This record gives sequence, C-alpha cells and structure tokens, in this order.
Amino acid sequence: MLLRLPESVSEAQECIREGAVPVGGATLVWAGWQRDGFPEQAMSLRNMPEATAIGRGTLGAAVVLNRIDDRVPEVLQQAAAHVGTGAVRRAATVGGNIVGSTLRCLLPAALVLGARATVLEHDGVFETDLAELLAKQHLLLSLHWRDPVTSSYRKLPAEAGGPPPLVVAAALRSDTDGAARLHVAVRDGYDVLSDDVPCDAGTDEAIDALRGTSVGTLPATAWETVRQHIGELLVRPAGR
Repeated sequence: MLLRLPESVSEAQECIREGAVPVGGATLVWAGWQRDGFPEQAMSLRNMPEATAIGRGTLGAAVVLNRIDDRVPEVLQQAAAHVGTGAVRRAATVGGNIVGSTLRCLLPAALVLGARATVLEHDGVFETDLAELLAKQHLLLSLHWRDPVTSSYRKLPAEAGGPPPLVVAAALRSDTDGAARLHVAVRDGYDVLSDDVPCDAGTDEAIDALRGTSVGTLPATAWETVRQHIGELLVRPAGR
C-alpha cells in the first residue's frame, strides 16, 4: 500500500481523483484492511495546514485527539479527553472520529457549538453542516465555530465491551441579536439527539423548555442526567 501525504488542497484533490483512500489515524480501518485486504493507495492529511490547525474557533480533521487542549472550548476538549485509551488518543484523529466512527464521540460537542465543516471533494473545497457531512461521508478538512459563553461535557462510566455510555454535551451561546440560547446534544446508545431552547428566563424555564424537545423524549434516567448537567452548567461563570 502506498501512503500519500499531500501538503496542499490541490495535491489532496489529485490523490482523491487517483483513488487514494483517506486513512485518518488508522485506528478504525486497520483491522478491516488486515481482514479484507489493503487498498493500493491511502491518503493522510497530516501534512496539510488546513487539516492540522488548532486554535480559536477552528480544529483540523487531522489533529490527533491528545493534542486537543484549552485552545478549544471545554466541551470539545473534554470530549476528546474521554475517547478510548491514551494509546487511542495518540493516534485517532478528529475526522476519523466524527466521520469514520459509529460512536462519534466528538459529534455531540461539535453540535452544541454549532460547528460547520469545511470539506474536500475532487472538484473543490466547500462548507457544509454536520448533518450533510455525515450523510454524504465527505472528506473533512476542518471544523469551525463561534465560541460559546460557556460549555460542558459529561460521559457516564461504562463497562468495556458493553453498550456505549450516555454522553451529554451542552453550550450556552449568544444569538446574533444577543439573546442567550441553550444548546444540548445527547448520545444515547448510537443515536444522537440535539436541540436548543431560549435561556433568558432562568434555569428552570430553560429545562422545562428542553423537556418539550426531542431531548426531552429520553428515558427517565437519561433525562435526569441531562437535567442535572444543565442545572450545573447554567450556574457556572462564563468561560468557554
């Protein structure tokens, strides 16, 4: 197998046109390749500036999870810190986790930040939302967002090899008109539910409003975890 390492968008497009398979951190595809056979060409984005950036409002798809630190909001930093083992986090990438994984541990965090995806196709680069990114399995270059007022993340303990643990991500964000909105995303099993509600009237009112959304349809135990998490978030001081 030939591993190609493009250093620009044009080089990456050439790799795509010639059939190179995106490899990410290879933590998810390697076992399948060993079983089913390796492709003739694979492609890593780890030498592309667009895919390795990390900073205020941006995170590249080729960034490995253990490099994600307080340059990004807490909800995203904590989501990355709770993926797998240290060995996994040293190899797994943002793009591989969001697009290539069935668990998509970073997805709830990206959703509550209102993240947009910059993606690469053989005929160009464009921006899209996360729903289209996942539905069409685009090649992710980077994520972009506006920083929230504050954010938080919770992942419940779970036994190895058992069902995926419940994940709650939340962020308080300001609309363009300055109004506060609470954004919540929950991974329950392999499903991710997300919604947002106004948050100007107080914590109890925001939780009541959230109860009437898709997030409020969660089973009672999961909903109680969400309710507690939101209550704790909304009394915190501002901070990303």
